Amino acid sequence: MSRKTKEGSTSEARARLLGTAVRIFYAEGIHSVGVDRIIEEAQVTRATLYRHFSGKEDLVLAYLHQADQGVRAQLASAQEGARSPDGKVRAVGRAIAEGIRSEGFRGCAFLNAAAEYPDPAHPIHQAVLAHRKWFLDMVTDLLAQVGDAPAEAAGRHFVMLRDGAMAAGCLSDAGLVTETFLEGVEGILQARSAS
Repeated sequence: MSRKTKEGSTSEARARLLGTAVRIFYAEGIHSVGVDRIIEEAQVTRATLYRHFSGKEDLVLAYLHQADQGVRAQLASAQEGARSPDGKVRAVGRAIAEGIRSEGFRGCAFLNAAAEYPDPAHPIHQAVLAHRKWFLDMVTDLLAQVGDAPAEAAGRHFVMLRDGAMAAGCLSDAGLVTETFLEGVEGILQARSAS
């Protein structure tokens, strides 16, 4: 995704463009932000934008790629200290809860993007689906290590709890939302342990 300069490092202008887009797209929505504003706030020229991105759609895809990589790294890091399969599931739940309680939380970047790009064939919607498939597969694999029953339904249950918590977390008391979410994760683990 990233274009490199002759020296091999990511272009500073590209990084500014993407950083600006990430901040504004997440805070205000994708469709409501035009490239002129991103160019102005990133302090680059229009030619610089198009040298690094073929257009707004390419910039949005880079934004989602960066968000995807951030979530993957966050959840991998959260699991590092866990010693048991159920501890890894709890660690993932706690990391999600911390995100919901963080300052500036505006919901799930992927659910927000899907709402703005509802056509399942659109490349942006496809990027959202790819991220969600990874997340579902990761959670299902973790839950498969807890109990003996097939884990697919439990994985879908976890993802639905997460989706609800992400939506509710920016609409009401994030503390209550995350408490409820983590209780739901415990319920899934208890059901898996009893299987």
